[in-house]
Amino acid sequence: MAAPGSECGGSDGGYRDLRDVRVELDPGAARGGGGGGFAVCFWLYLSSSARPSSVILHQVTAGDDNKLPFLALGEGNKLLLFPLMRVHKEAPATASFYPWTDTTNLSSTNECPLEKWFHIGCEVTENFMRLHINGDLTAEIHLCSLSGESDHQENADKISLVGNDSKLEGYMYNIEVSSVLGTIQEQYAKNPPFKLSIDYSSSDGIEECDDGIWNIVGGKASCRRNFILEVVLIDAFGEPVKDKEVVASLVYADNGMVVEKSRDDSEPPLLITCEGLEYPAISRPLPIIRGRALFKLKISQLSSKCDNKLFRIQFSTLHMRRYPFLEAYSKTIRCISRNRTIRPLGSGKRVSSATADETDFLQGLVNADRVNGRLHSHGQSSVVHFHTPKFPKIEGDGMAKVVDTNKILSQNKHARKMVVSKEPQNAMGTDTSTSNFDSFGSGSSWSGSDVDDVETFSDAVVFRYCLDSTYDRSKFLRGAAPTFNKEDLVKLADEISLYSGCSHHRNQILMSKRLLREGADTWSMISKNNERALWSSAVPGIITKFMDIAHSVNRGLSEQDLEVLRGIAGCGEDIGRDEFDRLWYWLYPVAASLSRDKIKKLWDCTSPKWIEGFITIQEAENALRISKEMLKEPGTFVLRFPTTRSWPHPDAGNLVVTYIGSDNSIHHRLLSLDSSAATAENLQDLLLQEPELSQSSRVDRLPTAIRR
Repeated sequence: MAAPGSECGGSDGGYRDLRDVRVELDPGAARGGGGGGFAVCFWLYLSSSARPSSVILHQVTAGDDNKLPFLALGEGNKLLLFPLMRVHKEAPATASFYPWTDTTNLSSTNECPLEKWFHIGCEVTENFMRLHINGDLTAEIHLCSLSGESDHQENADKISLVGNDSKLEGYMYNIEVSSVLGTIQEQYAKNPPFKLSIDYSSSDGIEECDDGIWNIVGGKASCRRNFILEVVLIDAFGEPVKDKEVVASLVYADNGMVVEKSRDDSEPPLLITCEGLEYPAISRPLPIIRGRALFKLKISQLSSKCDNKLFRIQFSTLHMRRYPFLEAYSKTIRCISRNRTIRPLGSGKRVSSATADETDFLQGLVNADRVNGRLHSHGQSSVVHFHTPKFPKIEGDGMAKVVDTNKILSQNKHARKMVVSKEPQNAMGTDTSTSNFDSFGSGSSWSGSDVDDVETFSDAVVFRYCLDSTYDRSKFLRGAAPTFNKEDLVKLADEISLYSGCSHHRNQILMSKRLLREGADTWSMISKNNERALWSSAVPGIITKFMDIAHSVNRGLSEQDLEVLRGIAGCGEDIGRDEFDRLWYWLYPVAASLSRDKIKKLWDCTSPKWIEGFITIQEAENALRISKEMLKEPGTFVLRFPTTRSWPHPDAGNLVVTYIGSDNSIHHRLLSLDSSAATAENLQDLLLQEPELSQSSRVDRLPTAIRR
């Protein structure tokens, strides 16, 4: 038997392929009735291909080729534990096969999870065996001993547990054999394994087709677009993992092979933006901070240049062996180019500053008549087709919305006049790696190219804002808002609300001027005009500015709040401008929401604490648990700000209620705090919209200040 308490793991902290597992046991340790015995503990990860009849661990004796099951998957993918040969009379015979109905075994009560870590503990004595799952006893059986037989005495020290022989893809972690019973709960609680995954709720700059394939604009530098993906590295208990790095690479979706740079390409296929500069993604791993890493990526290789193959983004942990649970793959990607030939407009319309995208929109939206379901330009250009039954989806507050193109055309026959400077200054600093397609320089689809003249924003530009990603909206507002007066912002906000059918965009646009100005002032204060600042030195300035905007004198930011902000920024011991921008785009809308009198009273009330500060979705769910397996009573809730919604996303700064429903599961509901005062004042009504919360005593005890 392995030495008591020893780890039988290999490299990489005890991760082992099932095919490489071999543990020597000493059946003699099971003697002595209830006082003797041994325990085998390990974490198990099974692939999605695991099916009933698969043996996870075999038991074998020296010099014998027969492999008998020790741990297997039975009907319904339930774990089965079999008696130990040379110890129990009920041990399986050589003729034992699935479904093992004639063989004595212990069966777990629940289905075995796949592609997820779970802990197994097996206690063995000559009189009984016990099976533990995730620290809890799930099955026990009393057995007959073979201790009095000579055959048992001669072969008691020749039993091994060996892993599956290529029939089952699975992995073990931290397998231990101990001669001390009753320690399985302790083994379960220490040193859990971890798993890498993608948080799709934080993705941005991606268009998803009806078939689930992502369309991402790539290709040459003047056209490709940024898109954002966030990876999460957490342990089996849902806690964030620290001190790890993750790297991204572009692979083919069909075979997982890395997309190589062709001879004709001067750039790597996948690029990452760090500190405003572009680098090959494979050369720039990102550190995991509070269990998360935010990747800002671009693809330079087009699917059309690779036999129309689909791609995926592969994320993997650095300096560790390649395991499925330490890798994460995005959905399939079709990298496309949106270059178009600029067509002339009808007479009287300037096009010197318009890109191909805006020109196509203008042809259809400014000087068009509707004829037989098609839009014909008045100029010399060709016909622009709009298939009226198909409406483009736009981003809203958690629900898909559509825009009726015909309705827009009938309501907007003339371009609205909103004047913007040709070269607006970017108050928050633009990404130096961003292409002309995304920026506000010459040739941008958002601005003109002539410094001395001005260009009016057409319906097409407003319409495009509705269709673009949060990242592109932020770039537009960063360039345009500093040049707008208050009336211009109100007009723009009204237009966006009209086109999108979503009033929540309005508040984000109206706050943009002050958000950018306050952000620039705050960065100048904490950085002292340097490119970077120490995080420890930046914290006091961030807290001061937050309390000033939120008008809060009783409650600032706790250490936990600051750690969440640090994770949102993605910074380490120091912080740069890009990292500060990410932090500020999230923090300012939150502070603005807290400045409203009714919400501020909730924030300032800390006994009880109505708003749990800045917490992640995992921390909110953990707060609703009595233990890892048990939830608190239905109706219990936590108010939090979603960490994945940043300006100018319409949900930025809104509250989310995380609560336990009547079905004994955790739910999340957005409480939209838009610009209307009535909504902010009637927070209690928002909470009571959920039936499970209407019976909650916590709602009844809301501070009188926010009740009608």
